[in-house]
Amino acid sequence: MARAAGVSRATVSRVINGVRNVDPAIQETVRRAVADTGYVPNRAARSLVTRRTGAIALIVSGAGTDGGENPFHNQVFADPFFGRVAGGVVGFLRPRGVHPILMFAETREARAQVIAFLRQGNADGAVLVSTHSEDPLPAMLVEASLPAVLFARPATPLPISYVDVAHRTGAKLAADHLVARGRRRVATIAGPLDVPASQDRLSGFRDAMAAHGFPYVPCVEGGFTHQSGEIAMERLLADHPGVDGVFVANDLMAQGALQVLRHHGRRVPGDVAVVGFDDSSAATASRPPLTTIRHPVEDMAGEMARMLMERVDDPGRPVTSVIFEPSLVVRDSS
Repeated sequence: MARAAGVSRATVSRVINGVRNVDPAIQETVRRAVADTGYVPNRAARSLVTRRTGAIALIVSGAGTDGGENPFHNQVFADPFFGRVAGGVVGFLRPRGVHPILMFAETREARAQVIAFLRQGNADGAVLVSTHSEDPLPAMLVEASLPAVLFARPATPLPISYVDVAHRTGAKLAADHLVARGRRRVATIAGPLDVPASQDRLSGFRDAMAAHGFPYVPCVEGGFTHQSGEIAMERLLADHPGVDGVFVANDLMAQGALQVLRHHGRRVPGDVAVVGFDDSSAATASRPPLTTIRHPVEDMAGEMARMLMERVDDPGRPVTSVIFEPSLVVRDSS
């Protein structure tokens, strides 16, 4: 390759590995030589020298459920949140020639397989989305001293790096918006209350409503699914028929809540204003389109991948956290 391009081996190596401090004209010369010769880097040989696989594990972990065929997998693929995480991770890694390996860890056996896979050096580290507060995998990764970064603050304090969004700030934005829209009988549909994000969104919303002079906010717990949003909205209407505003802890549940409101003849936003959380595809697919709190998932996932690559390069780097700010996206539901 160096002879074909008329440059040094070191220059060829820098171009192929994406090092930026190479003159653009020289880069183009090397790329033409690559195309003309059909050169393909040998990953196995490269990994012997660099001790890097060029792959990371993208792990979705949580509690498995009984019944149905792969119910946990089906839940993951049905939720737009996970697609956004994958998109953010891939968007960061692809230009760097690193590839994600999708893994599920919903059972004890699957978690053991993940740990063995990483210990055997099949991936350089892991980015982890944990869907259950009692998930033992984050602690297992820490105990095994494996490079890993977590999406969202762990339920139990651990020395592991993570990214998160300021959930309480987002919930306050929702409360301020509903009050500004003149809503006075406001309720909320929370996510699973054993999940830190759900706890923060609920407490942030209640605190903000109290600051506006509304000390009591009825709450029904949901499960971050469309169906649980339907069930929760039915219960709210039964127990609090005069409700005129609802903050829902994610867009999928809000989509279910809107469906129930339509079924009961409640106009949105005329009779009931609805605000979700995430700004996912469910928000724009809702009817009417959903006002929501933007959760910058893609940016957070990209940052999670960046943090992992830094840890792979420097295993002694201290653990850290990066907290993103949410924003209000106003559409037709409020």
